[in-house]
Amino acid sequence: MPSESLRFETLEALKNSPKGKLNYSPDWLEKGEDILAGCVEVSSLSPLSGQILKRLSPRPLLKTRSLSSCVRDTSPEVSEGLSAGASVPISPRQISSPPPVSLHAEDDEQVTSLLFKELVQPKTTLMSFQTRKTAVHLQNTRLLSLMHVMHVCVLSQVELSLRLEQQERLVATVSSCESEQLKRFEELMELKQRQEYQSMRDMMEKETQESLGRQEKLREEHRHRMKILNLRLREAEQQRLREAELERQRQVEGRERHRAINAIQEEVLQLNQLLQPRPSTQTDPALDHTPYITRGNQLCSQVSDVVPASADGQFPSVEDLTVAERALQEMRSLVRNLQGEEAQAAERKRKEQDEEEEKKKRHEELKAQQEEQKKTAARSAKEKAKKEGLQTGADESTLKWYSALQDAANQCAQACDELSRAKDTQTKKLKMELQKAATTPVSQIANISGAPLKEAFEKIDKLLSSRPVTSAGKTVSASQHPQGLEFVSYKLAEKFVKQGEEEVASNHSAAFPIAAVASGIWELHPKIGELILAHLHKKCPYAVPHYPPMERGTSVEDYQKILGYRVDDSKVEGQDSFLKRMSGMIRLYAAIIQMRWPYTGKQGPHPHGLNHGWRWLAQILNMEPLADITATILFDFLEVCGNALMKLYRGQFWKLILLIYEEYFPRYFEDISVNVFTPVHQLTSGEDICFYQLFGLSF
Repeated sequence: MPSESLRFETLEALKNSPKGKLNYSPDWLEKGEDILAGCVEVSSLSPLSGQILKRLSPRPLLKTRSLSSCVRDTSPEVSEGLSAGASVPISPRQISSPPPVSLHAEDDEQVTSLLFKELVQPKTTLMSFQTRKTAVHLQNTRLLSLMHVMHVCVLSQVELSLRLEQQERLVATVSSCESEQLKRFEELMELKQRQEYQSMRDMMEKETQESLGRQEKLREEHRHRMKILNLRLREAEQQRLREAELERQRQVEGRERHRAINAIQEEVLQLNQLLQPRPSTQTDPALDHTPYITRGNQLCSQVSDVVPASADGQFPSVEDLTVAERALQEMRSLVRNLQGEEAQAAERKRKEQDEEEEKKKRHEELKAQQEEQKKTAARSAKEKAKKEGLQTGADESTLKWYSALQDAANQCAQACDELSRAKDTQTKKLKMELQKAATTPVSQIANISGAPLKEAFEKIDKLLSSRPVTSAGKTVSASQHPQGLEFVSYKLAEKFVKQGEEEVASNHSAAFPIAAVASGIWELHPKIGELILAHLHKKCPYAVPHYPPMERGTSVEDYQKILGYRVDDSKVEGQDSFLKRMSGMIRLYAAIIQMRWPYTGKQGPHPHGLNHGWRWLAQILNMEPLADITATILFDFLEVCGNALMKLYRGQFWKLILLIYEEYFPRYFEDISVNVFTPVHQLTSGEDICFYQLFGLSF
């Protein structure tokens, strides 16, 4: 039956509860023992005791906790009170002391019936007991124990009411504390709100300051960018102005070149008119204007070809101006040569006329003064011998030879013009290396001899043979550029002449080693000899020999340059410096014509031997002497190679010296004042002493 099963379940639950472990004695009243004396552990109320206390209590516990929770409270005060109430026996005096409490009969009956039902309904699990009698006995024992507990609960009702009042007071105290804590909590929350509000406001102010800082930083960056942009704009404007200035300067230079080319063309055309034969020279059969006219027309055409190229709104280039200037220089040279020939023709014609007039005069005087003619015949013959054959310039063959050498040098310069005017870095570097390789060995020649002199000669020979040579730690060869050989030859010849102009002029003994190397190179490479003569004649025309006349239209500065003077910024060098340089170059020339390279195996004739020295000496004596320069070059020439000429020509040389002493030397003093005559050594007294000091001769 269900009730039976429930009863046994209740009994099993009570058995397993802490109270079921208590020992009960049925005769405890008779013995007078405490009902809880056998309890070892602290007893506790079951959950149903709360319902029982609720029915027994006269007031509902609405504001407090339930009895079960109070009984099971783990706080020290409640546990100790319950333990004391459960273990200490309650006396009748203690029960009668509190005020009477009325119990509701109905509630008691309901609780009792409920407890009875739980006790009388056994669990199905106890059906396994051995006998029914054991179960009934156990049930009775449990029922008595329950009745005993209920009796104890009724006795402790008063104590519970007191405890309830204490609990209420405690609850009120706790409530007041909690209300105070709630107020503190609200104050704390309000404080936190204020702090949060303050922190929020501080954070907003900080963010505002940071935003203001960022704005200021952005403004500073903006100002910086504006400054950079302004700088760039100014730089762009300056660049534009520079480009505009460069363009303006280019246009100005272009217009200047255009005007210069026009002026050159005008001058070339005017000079071309001077090449046309004049009525006074048309009857002279010895003067032929055809080659000059042909070449002048060619030069005019060359300049005319340059001018139209620059007349189409474009400016002429520097190369066009250079071509025009070269044409102008050549045209001026043609005019000078033509004027020289015309002057010579006019001089010859004047001489012929003078001779005819002289003959007529003599013929008339013969009739009137036969006696005086006999007395003056010897004197006239002597004067005629003095004046006969002397010239104011070189003869025609010498001038042609001089012009041919200059043309060869100009052609060589034009051939290496591309290398000389190179603008790219690689070509300029090669040009400098070739120039160093050509000029350095020549610069090292002074008073050296033997192995060093031979080494310098071999370096020059290798360079001219297009073989690689080492110069300043670098290997270079003339074959590295198509114009390398012409450039090296031109610079080498120029350097030889410059050594005579500078080194030999200050150190006379240096002429012989330099001349030995130059003659050896000349013998192996004949073109170098022609270039050496061309440079020598250009810087020292007296080595031709040639006394260039001043032509019409030539300025004083240009004429001084033609004579060999150095003119820098319209300032002409002093006479002493000029004579010193001319002396050095004449000494180098005199040494070259007599020196041979001692290490060569060739036995042929000298490429420019003493016969050229004899020709030079003869031609210089056939020309009218000039102040200073004639005495200087004669002295230097005879001092260097006079001994070699004497050994080769012997008697003829002494005849030439005698001619100088008896004829040329007196004529020199007739035409030139002693005050302006300044040879290398100052004159003292007497013609003999002056002659010896001038030519350095001893008989």
